[in-house]
Order: sequence, then structure tokens, then C-alpha cells
Amino acid sequence: MKRELALEFARVTEAAALAAYKWVGRGDKEAADQAAVDAMRTVLNGIKIQGEIVIGEGEIDEAPMLYIGEKVGLESVDKDRYSQVDIAVDPVEGTRMTAQGQANAIAVLAVGNKGSFLKAPDMYMEKLIVGPEAKGVIDLSKPLMENIDNICKALKKPLNELTVVILDKPRHKTIIKDLQDLNVKVYALPDGDVAGSILTSVVDSDVDVLYGIGGAPEGVISAAVIKALGGDMQARLKLRSEVKGVSLENDKISAYEKARCEEMGLRVGDVLKMDDLVKDDEVIFSATGITSGDLLEGVKRKGNIARTQTLVIRGKSKTVRYINAVHNLDYKPEDIMELVK
Repeated sequence: MKRELALEFARVTEAAALAAYKWVGRGDKEAADQAAVDAMRTVLNGIKIQGEIVIGEGEIDEAPMLYIGEKVGLESVDKDRYSQVDIAVDPVEGTRMTAQGQANAIAVLAVGNKGSFLKAPDMYMEKLIVGPEAKGVIDLSKPLMENIDNICKALKKPLNELTVVILDKPRHKTIIKDLQDLNVKVYALPDGDVAGSILTSVVDSDVDVLYGIGGAPEGVISAAVIKALGGDMQARLKLRSEVKGVSLENDKISAYEKARCEEMGLRVGDVLKMDDLVKDDEVIFSATGITSGDLLEGVKRKGNIARTQTLVIRGKSKTVRYINAVHNLDYKPEDIMELVK
């Protein structure tokens, strides 16, 4: 991929964050998600790429989505000159946090060369993520506590100095208690685990591990950024019926998920290693804060002037950039202006 595309993809998440910001604290997560989806799609369709959405969000909670298989990129008769890329998106990671005005909501996407990313249904995924210093010591086929011991040894830390990020969900209640009983420091996020995964691998964070069951789209995006940062990740796809505390409408949902996995050549429960999740090191990741949190500052706006903070990572060069941008919304293209003003 061309290096200059990194800035183009930063524009995508900036637009999504600006559009979602209008809905911060208004109690309507679907509207926030729809606004971000529309903005993200509009900007993607103005970039000189031949792109395909290979994993997106929406099937689990029937949210608006950039659908799997959707083609994006600028129309042109000279497409042979355009990069062919696969795109994993989460226009609003933390829709509930956006709707309630809570911290850590972000707009994210990851882009790789064609064939880079795991193609999986939008279902649940168990994830275990560590930073570069513990790379190679995790094994999701082993019990979590055995992994925790191995991570401590690799990091040369006692249990009481280890920090684990996990989603604060009923399905994790017992695990959180078990870790705290061991005097492990647990950072429980209300929603959204992409930001938590990044915290395991950036230099200015004391987070060591992310564990838990969340969405598969977020899992693939996390794998892309963790690979770019030199960390490690393993994962397993989980049927809705296997996830404790998740309400079941009927058994047809899990049957559908299993059938979709089989169609894609995947088996539920198999351990997926980093190279199964992301095959190519040449990835670009972009995230823009919607609400302020541990990773990024959220959108700040006064009238038609808005400020954003975006994290952009290039896997090829391992470069991490924080882009602080000031936007005059009066000068945005008309189609974007309608979405963000």
C-alpha cells in the first residue's frame, strides 16, 4: 500500500467521529452508528483504492453497517493503478458509551492488502492479547490462569503488578473476581475492547493483558493493530449459545453462526493465532476519539470549529502517529458537511 494512504484513512475515522459526536449523550446509539457509517462510507468512496469490506459490525445487534463484501473506493476507468485492499471497520466502537456520553468511544478501521484479514461472521470471539514483551508465551488452548502465570514470567512481574483489561459484562463476572482474588489489577471497561487491546502494546500504558469475549469485528481490527505494534494475540470464535449471560432469542441464531463459519472454512472453537487473523504485516490502522478516554481525546467543538485526535499506525514502518487536527466544518465537502454539521 502507498504510504500516503495512511492520511486518507485518518480522514475516514475523523469524519466518522465528527458525525457520531452530534449524538453524544442523546441516548440513541443507532443514530450515532448510522451517522458514523454514512460518513465513513462517503469518505472511503472518495479514496483512490479498490476496497472491500471484509468484516464489519451490525449482524449481532442489527445495527447499521458497512456490509461484508461491500465494495468501496473512487470510481475510475484506470483502477489498475489503485491499491486493492481489504478493510475491517467499526464506525463507532462503543455505541452505548457514545449514546450515554461516557468515555472511550472511538471510530476505527484497519486496512490491509487484499487477502490480509480473516473473513469471519459477525459473532462473538474470545480474545487473549499481550504486548511485544510477552509475545510467543500465550496459548488460548490452556487455562487462563496458566496463561497469566506465563505472562508474568515473561514480563518478570509478580501477580500483584499485572494489569488486565476485560469487558465489564456478566459473562466475565467470575473471571474478574478470580483475578482480583489473586491480587491482579483489573481494568473493567463498560464496552469496546479495541482501545483496551491497543493499551497492551503502546509505550505509555501500564496495561499488560486483554482477555474476554467480545465481537469478532473488533477482534480482527485488534489483531491488525496489535500485529503492527509487535504484540501477540490468539482468539476463538464463539456461538451465541456458548456465551454466558447473553440472551438467546432461539437456537436458530447459533445454527446460523455455525453454518456461516462452515461456509467460510472456519470451525467454531479452533484457536486462531496471529497469522490466522492477519496474514500481512503491511497494515494501516486509524482510530479517532469520539469521547475522551484512556487512548485518545474526544471531539471538541465550538460552533463550526472542531478538534479531533487520531491515532495512525503503519505496520510496515512500525510508525505510530498522533494527529491533532482542527476542522472548519464550513469548508468540508458538501456531502460530508451534511453529515457532520
